[in-house]
Amino acid sequence: MLNPICKLFNIKYPIIQAGMVWCSGWKLASAVSNAGGLGIIGAGSMYPEVLRLHIQKCKLATNKPFGVNIPLLYPNVQEIINIVIQEEVKIIFTSAGNPAIWTSILKDKGITVAHVIANTKFALKAQEAGVDAIVAEGFEAGGHNGREETTTMCLIPMIKEATNIPLIAAGGIASGKSMLAAMALGADAVQVGSAFAIAEESSAHPAFKNKILQSTEGDTKLAMKKLVPVRLLKNEFADAVATAEAEGADRIQLSELLGKARAKLGMFEGDMENGELEIGQVSAMLKEIKPAKQILDKIFEEFLLEKTRISNFNFF
Repeated sequence: MLNPICKLFNIKYPIIQAGMVWCSGWKLASAVSNAGGLGIIGAGSMYPEVLRLHIQKCKLATNKPFGVNIPLLYPNVQEIINIVIQEEVKIIFTSAGNPAIWTSILKDKGITVAHVIANTKFALKAQEAGVDAIVAEGFEAGGHNGREETTTMCLIPMIKEATNIPLIAAGGIASGKSMLAAMALGADAVQVGSAFAIAEESSAHPAFKNKILQSTEGDTKLAMKKLVPVRLLKNEFADAVATAEAEGADRIQLSELLGKARAKLGMFEGDMENGELEIGQVSAMLKEIKPAKQILDKIFEEFLLEKTRISNFNFF
């Protein structure tokens, strides 16, 4: 039986590269797609015309399917939607907003739509909105996260039971072992973020990649739950956020502390103390910068090996 996500997106492997701000431009997306997964351009860190350029370059770099991730709460979302339609992007992952507003518009243009959620309530809303697939993102993930702090191991079986459309697991997945675990829980595919954030083709600053490699257990923490929950790597900015939250800072105060272009300052420009450094808990397991193809191949090869190992267990 053909994997439902592979069939939906016309890809070889059920491995999706997350659309991460300041990390996933056309070079990373095309590399993942060429390797047999689904590469995603992260529109969240791009001005509309910059996004258009990345889409056009991605088309030249791969003849395989690729997609664009669009955070729906962003102020210029209408312009971004217009661009992906004009550029005839075939796959869109939406996040951080209400999918009911845009899903039918995108699907009317022949676009396949997946939506990122972090709880059962919004999974059902996404299904009702008509999305083709759901990305269920657990508490371990980097970037925007769920206020409920539900881990991937708990979230995936709950979403699987509540919905009946293809399900992609995200959060804490960077190996074949974690991919197998997610699929055993009911996922049809996995979305990988942090492992691809340090790929050679990632547009993240080298200093950010190296800080990820140096991180250990406990070096990330979910922050800014009153604003938009995000998992941050420890630095001076993260400490300032933690202090403000401990002192009862409200949304306005946290927004002022965050300011503008804080993620760009850290992840793209390389300021490791004053910048916002979004990454998942799995960063503590990442130890090497490699091409995206090698990352994807290793995940899938390990997935097959572990699947065989478990199937050979003699329980009786």
